[in-house]
Amino acid sequence: MPPIVNQFLYLQVASSDEEEASAEYKSRIADSNDDELLIDVPIIEGSGRLKRLFHGDELSAYYIAEDGVKSFFNSHVIGFKEDVVKLVRIRKPDIGSITKVQRRHFLRVAAELEIAISMSAHVRFIGITDDVGGGGISFVVDGRWPIKHETILDCWLLVPYRNGSVDHSSFEAEVVRVKSTETGKNQIMAKFSSITDGERQKIIRYCFERQLDIRKK
Repeated sequence: MPPIVNQFLYLQVASSDEEEASAEYKSRIADSNDDELLIDVPIIEGSGRLKRLFHGDELSAYYIAEDGVKSFFNSHVIGFKEDVVKLVRIRKPDIGSITKVQRRHFLRVAAELEIAISMSAHVRFIGITDDVGGGGISFVVDGRWPIKHETILDCWLLVPYRNGSVDHSSFEAEVVRVKSTETGKNQIMAKFSSITDGERQKIIRYCFERQLDIRKK
């Protein structure tokens, strides 16, 4: 279902400033037509601080349907409208560009990202992911590291975004499978055993942007 009038939108604005790019704003859809959504000026929840937007600003957005499904899309500011209150005009997404993420199902994408892993204070190493998702990861490491089924790993994942900013997501992951390769490396499949909503959201945002890039090729 596309976004509808009176639905809340949660927005992030593309920026070369890492702190600015990671900030999340809340808005409301005030009106809609075939090509655009008119939304309230976004605010940071709890602070009431308004976010000033400019023509051409790129936005990553999501809304939550009544069934709890999160729907993500990209958009950009195309203008403004002076009404009783000032409204921001953003491009309405095509249905095919909206990605749905259910509460118990997370988008997973192929990606080669650097991941730092710690098994103890003295055992730390670097791996490269095969794929990442909101529920877990798969990565490749040197076969000499003693990783086994059900091992708990402390991880720091490098997360690059389309706007050029780079973030890090930290979490604990439980190994569910170890597969040896012919090159002497091990492929590790792991699920998140401890991760905050904020850290998971960084990965979900990356997956969403990555999927859009793949669709455009």
